[in-house]
Amino acid sequence: MKIVIVGAGEVGTHLARMLSKANHDIVLIDEDQEKLQRISNQIDLLCITGYSNSFRDLQDAGVSKADLFIAVTPFEDRNMVSCIIAKDLGAKRTVARVNNGEFINEKNRDRITHFGVDEVIYPENLAAREIVNSIKQVGTREMIEFSGGKLILMGIKIRKNAPCVNKTLEEISGINKEIRAVAINRGTKVFIPHGKDVILNEDIVFFITTKSNQSLIYEISGKEIFEVKNIMILGASRIAQKAVEKLGDQYNIKIIETDRDRSIKVAGRLGNALVINGDGRNLDLLKEESLDKMDAFVAVTGNSETNILSCHLAKSFGVKRTIAEIENIDFLTMAEGMGIGSIINKKLLAASYIYKYTVGTSVAHVKCLTASDAEVFEFKIKTESRITQKPIYELSIPEDIIIGGIIRNNSGFVATGDTQIKVGDLVVVLTLSSSINKLEKFFK
Repeated sequence: MKIVIVGAGEVGTHLARMLSKANHDIVLIDEDQEKLQRISNQIDLLCITGYSNSFRDLQDAGVSKADLFIAVTPFEDRNMVSCIIAKDLGAKRTVARVNNGEFINEKNRDRITHFGVDEVIYPENLAAREIVNSIKQVGTREMIEFSGGKLILMGIKIRKNAPCVNKTLEEISGINKEIRAVAINRGTKVFIPHGKDVILNEDIVFFITTKSNQSLIYEISGKEIFEVKNIMILGASRIAQKAVEKLGDQYNIKIIETDRDRSIKVAGRLGNALVINGDGRNLDLLKEESLDKMDAFVAVTGNSETNILSCHLAKSFGVKRTIAEIENIDFLTMAEGMGIGSIINKKLLAASYIYKYTVGTSVAHVKCLTASDAEVFEFKIKTESRITQKPIYELSIPEDIIIGGIIRNNSGFVATGDTQIKVGDLVVVLTLSSSINKLEKFFK
């Protein structure tokens, strides 16, 4: 597939890195030549110095032959215009990153599709959705539902008091066949575990299971499930506002915002939250606003360091659930090591969302695991292929790819070596990023 990406920021760069591992023909366009030079030293792609809204530069990039054109500069107007130009030049499909929630309204999306923008991606909305899921699913660092929850992937931080510590995966599987560990994030590395591998203290283990066995995973992980009622949010950003809208009226929500004008504006918009104008870095203010009585603390200011440190502070006050928006990708591993709770990175979320358009109609869902060099896919098996010919244990699947579960006839179950995949199945697959290109020969 020929893919042209406009914008060499963190979204475009991460997307290019993911796509390069799948052997696509990638062109990256940006007006910053030095930035492109650094990227070209790391990733196998063609870099072109040019402008997103230039007919000549887009023509030079070969947009007329592009199967997919992706505009992810920080400026939504440039992204929209470049998609319109690319479509006019002959690009088959266009995707634009936007910063305005009005564009995801179904009525408005029909209008912009008419002009040549096939898909829009609103990262703030994706981040808000992740925050809401994190608040509602306590005990997990990350949770992904497939086909409405028929299968669930749960990423859980293991502490030394957990019953599963120092147990092999074979021992855990012996407890219940419908529980399977499909990835372990240990230190700075993620790997696909096998039967003899042992779960250790401080691991983040990704389990796949059915909804009926969710409580059992909490039990073997030593997680105490509690109700979230009181929430404090640091920063009245667009992400915060979207999250509060999605949370509804069932929570007691306080938002701390330093900017007075924004505080007044947001207070007028959100009827289900108390907005307080003040500096969220002020410990006395946080104490006065009862930080120690909060069930969840969400830091979504525009500063990653502030978000990390404030979540760390909230933890020290006994807040059980903390969520930090971290936009600096270099900080993700450090933040994970500090144990601050769930991490949200809207750029990685955007890259994952866009990535699904590159892998064909057989992929219903794709997600990068936060702070992990791994991706999880949900494949729809439409025709006979290599993956349907034999039971899983006879397919010679590489060690860094694992088939976690199957959804068949509206029911989900965890895959084993004896499982044989059939046409019509939905298959959940987890792979290390370096092995994405190996998936194709099994599913096509």
